[in-house]
Amino acid sequence: MNMNFIRKLPIPLELKTEMPVSTALAAVKAERDEEIRRIFTGKSDKLLLIIGPCSADREEPVMEYLRRLRRISDEVSEKLFVLPRLYTCKPRSAGDGYMGFIHQPNPNEAPDIFRGVAAVREFHLRALAETGFSCADELLYTENHRYLSDLLSYVAVGARSVEDQQHRLTASGLDIPVGMKNPTGGDPAAMLNAVHAAQSPHRFIYRGWEVESAGNPLAHCVLRGYTERDGSCRGNYRYDDLLKIAELYEERSLENPSIIVDTNHANSGKNCFLQPEIALDVIESRRDPALKRLVKGIMTESYLVDGAQDENGGVFGCSITDPCLGWEKTERLIYDIAERL
Repeated sequence: MNMNFIRKLPIPLELKTEMPVSTALAAVKAERDEEIRRIFTGKSDKLLLIIGPCSADREEPVMEYLRRLRRISDEVSEKLFVLPRLYTCKPRSAGDGYMGFIHQPNPNEAPDIFRGVAAVREFHLRALAETGFSCADELLYTENHRYLSDLLSYVAVGARSVEDQQHRLTASGLDIPVGMKNPTGGDPAAMLNAVHAAQSPHRFIYRGWEVESAGNPLAHCVLRGYTERDGSCRGNYRYDDLLKIAELYEERSLENPSIIVDTNHANSGKNCFLQPEIALDVIESRRDPALKRLVKGIMTESYLVDGAQDENGGVFGCSITDPCLGWEKTERLIYDIAERL
């Protein structure tokens, strides 16, 4: 094999023993999990807002973001359920560049995954302890979920992973909502096949074990737009797009039909400043009772400072990956959404 085995990583149980979730914090997470479950099962009319930095690149600015988000979350809690993005793994289209907190707990230092797996758990635990937020993360490395299985309230499977069998089967064994993004080419059938696979029971290999999953009834679709062969971006968040997914759901026997709309990526044409316009367009589409039942939430990328910077940039709270909305625009967007619900 053309690889160097550097060192064996700790097993999840070791890190969970070193950094346990207290009984009090476990109760906070359980309460949040139940409220999210009620949204996806149609028992709650609240809109789920999954919001935060493209990547959780540095701990202190992200914690400052979460503290601000906590304050505004409490103000809009009658209509919105705020679920922060604390994305510690960053998929890269060509495999180049910063790959997330799990690879580099300090973006200015060399990759250190041994340190990273522990740092990620500590990061999510700190977020829960200091802000009361259990968070969302990306299910990029399927085996890593066990490091955070007692802390996460939501995971997303990205556009480049959604057709991978191991991601689908792992999702079938989780007890939290799993968002299946449409692939970069936009094929909705691939996304719905992923939802079907995740909702079904399976026997497969996971972390060196033969395991059996029960199926995850909270697996659902995430619309993030798509890219044409010429490289141009196309959105799939408009009223007609949502109706099309509703029709495709009707053709399949899937539990808890749900859509989350990702307002960035190809939906915004990679222009993060279009996210408020897209979010409010989705809110308008939800005036159709059928779509209100189907569209359960919005996913938005925001941070403290508008835009993005180089990995070595020194701007506190400015993304080093995809551009994000800054805090002022984020605050205005959350209030605007709440007013329209």
